[in-house]
Amino acid sequence: MKKLETKQWLPLIGMTLAAFIFNTSEFMPIGLLTSIAAAFSISESQAGIMITAYSWAVMILSVPLMIAVSKVSFKPMLLVTLVVFAIGQILSGIAPTFIILIIARLIVASAHAIFWSVASVIAVKLVNEQHRDFAMSMIVTGTSIAMIFGLPLGRIVGLYLGWRMAFILAGIIAFALFAFQSFVFPTLDKPEPFKVNQLPLLFKNKSLVSIFVVSFLFATAYYTAYSYIEPFMSSIAKLSDTWITLSLSMFGVAGILGSVLFSKFYSKNRVGFLRLMTLNIAIVLLLLKPSTVSLISLLCVCAYWGLTSTAFNVAAQSEIILHAGAAGSVAMAFFSGIFNLGIGTGSFIGGKVVDLINLGSIGYIGAVIGLLAGIYCILSTK
Repeated sequence: MKKLETKQWLPLIGMTLAAFIFNTSEFMPIGLLTSIAAAFSISESQAGIMITAYSWAVMILSVPLMIAVSKVSFKPMLLVTLVVFAIGQILSGIAPTFIILIIARLIVASAHAIFWSVASVIAVKLVNEQHRDFAMSMIVTGTSIAMIFGLPLGRIVGLYLGWRMAFILAGIIAFALFAFQSFVFPTLDKPEPFKVNQLPLLFKNKSLVSIFVVSFLFATAYYTAYSYIEPFMSSIAKLSDTWITLSLSMFGVAGILGSVLFSKFYSKNRVGFLRLMTLNIAIVLLLLKPSTVSLISLLCVCAYWGLTSTAFNVAAQSEIILHAGAAGSVAMAFFSGIFNLGIGTGSFIGGKVVDLINLGSIGYIGAVIGLLAGIYCILSTK
């Protein structure tokens, strides 16, 4: 197999780093939730509104923004997206009020909506046919590294330099990536037109609709608990700041194992693998509160949680690509929106659980939603 040339490697590395910083940015507020709430003298559940707003914005904007920029070549599309992302991050870091912070996060969400609709498409166009799977894996690697190092590093920066500097640093990195890709990114063909009349076709495909519904329920269950995992570990598990950071790192480390399990077992039993990973989210969330009896048991649950998330995501996306055919790019944009709808819904539900029941119950409520996801997956997928 012919090796990748430098002119292919460099922009692909840039895309991997972009995947890292985009995912780090989305989840960074989770690790800084307590600090942000304290800075604006609001509750943690109120601070969680910015996670919900961000996710719902991505859901609403993914398809409309892709339609709007579908006639733009990939290079200018990517560069403008990076600049908008960077501006939103800097504004997040200097926001004088919580309302301004939410507005800044919505700016970042707009860039997020475009980037994740085209990231995989751009990656495979940067390389020749035989390296397409590798290019896709590089994007997944950027995502996994964000879970391992990005969120914990953002939390460390927030703890020692303040949460504002964590956002500002993300913006600086994005500007650096803009400069890098300006020099190394090649001129690619324009993307295929993204037409509104393609959307109804998605809803006539029962297999796609099933995956969309399962993904929404999975994300809702996951983020009912994960959105408030930092205060949970502090108040319920009684962990120190250092152990909270290390525990959050377990999600990404185990996510790599989830990718390995996917590569080994998914093709042998596609539907069975997807069903198992969907049911796993109910199991892991049910175990969350009981696992706080010891550090080891909590770390094991975090690892199980991270493995499940990564394996499910890759399996769900593979199912979408399999069933969508020529409408794959449209379906992936819609998947991004549906998944982020679940993230926002989960964060909203988690906030209500914290306010109306107690912080320790987020896992149990998430487990109920996860069980619904598992049952629906078993009944609807084939």
